Amino acid sequence: MEAIPARARVYVACVALCALACLVPLLAAHTPWRAAVLLAALYAAGERIAARWRFAGTFYPVLLAGAFLLPPSAAALVAVPGALLSPAGQRPLWTRRIWRAAQLAVAVWAAARVHGALDGRDAVATGEFPCALLSAGGAVLTFCLVLTALDGGILTVAEGVPVPRAWRGLFPRSLAPIAVHGLAGLMMAVLWRSPYGSVAALLVLLPMCVSWWVFAQYHRERAAHQATIRALVQAVDIKDGYTRGHSERVGQASMMIARELGLADERVEVLRFAGILHDVGKLGVPTRLLRKNGPLTPEERRVIELHPEYGHEMVRGISFLGEARAAVLHHHERLDGSGYPYGLRGSQIPESARVVAVADAFDAMTSTRTYSRARPVSVALGELEKCAGSQFDPRMVTALARAVDQYGWHPAVTADEACTPPARPPVAGVPGAHR
Repeated sequence: MEAIPARARVYVACVALCALACLVPLLAAHTPWRAAVLLAALYAAGERIAARWRFAGTFYPVLLAGAFLLPPSAAALVAVPGALLSPAGQRPLWTRRIWRAAQLAVAVWAAARVHGALDGRDAVATGEFPCALLSAGGAVLTFCLVLTALDGGILTVAEGVPVPRAWRGLFPRSLAPIAVHGLAGLMMAVLWRSPYGSVAALLVLLPMCVSWWVFAQYHRERAAHQATIRALVQAVDIKDGYTRGHSERVGQASMMIARELGLADERVEVLRFAGILHDVGKLGVPTRLLRKNGPLTPEERRVIELHPEYGHEMVRGISFLGEARAAVLHHHERLDGSGYPYGLRGSQIPESARVVAVADAFDAMTSTRTYSRARPVSVALGELEKCAGSQFDPRMVTALARAVDQYGWHPAVTADEACTPPARPPVAGVPGAHR
């Protein structure tokens, strides 16, 4: 995103001012500069290493160790240099860097305040672990709450995400990994205060780095799978030029339905993949049938109707797709049992397939094809509602209607107008159906 909305810039500025207010006591208080500078340098170096080697996550143990060891203002300072020097990813770079630095500074300051209020620094210095664990737990909980509160706010003001949805699931997803980082930070702090000193505290980071590396390998494997998915979809678009771009839009519509149903973010992402991949089995269908100018014979139709099974065979080895594989196989089933490939009915059809079926038909009706012009969104939704209960799941149709009413729908042209192939009629009997 190149441009950041004005309200988001105001939000970032307000958080940055809060961060500056957290740092002001550095000028007046007795600050342990040596420890603060060392931890800040360690955090900055860790962030650079993480970016260079594409580790997952950030060096929260160092930040939390600062919250356990230092006064709040000094602990907040630990986050600033590393965040300002870390890669921002997208433009505007400095706005994003300032946001990250301010967010972390405020969160670490709050965690240090809570830790101090619970007499945590004395417990760390004396090694009283039951007390140290309780105070560290309070600090970690505060750190996580502040981060998720600020993240939800930026989603709302920058991307227009509704307030309930912006914060939904953020805190539960963040708490477990940050709690692990908190334990590592507590170990660092205890060793730092021990006779072995700060050098021994650095040894705590070695197992953390190993875990980051393993997690980074997982993300690389996932990225490779996603690249494979993109290649498969591009191959389908090339083979069946009539529906170019259709897969991506079905993925978008599936995601809108899933969010409206209140599904967890992980399932929303899986259903997006399901929509994107629903027609990948067309790679196993002869091109002459996909591009045939005229009606299909019954035998040719049976060959076309094999594409869900072909697609399932292609993707069943991609483990992270989960229920998306069932959607690929069953997205042409109908609630009344007259669909294919297995004639499932009602609740026998997987939920993911019922989502994709609605998204598929909706995009087919609202997209311009060489054989039909796009129908207005209201007309397409009306057609879906007519078929709700017999062909489509009424819950999915209602969810799509609500999502479109709230966010709109702007379908793109599906055929390449520069090289339009001969016209062919649509498949009869199904609203917006396509081969």
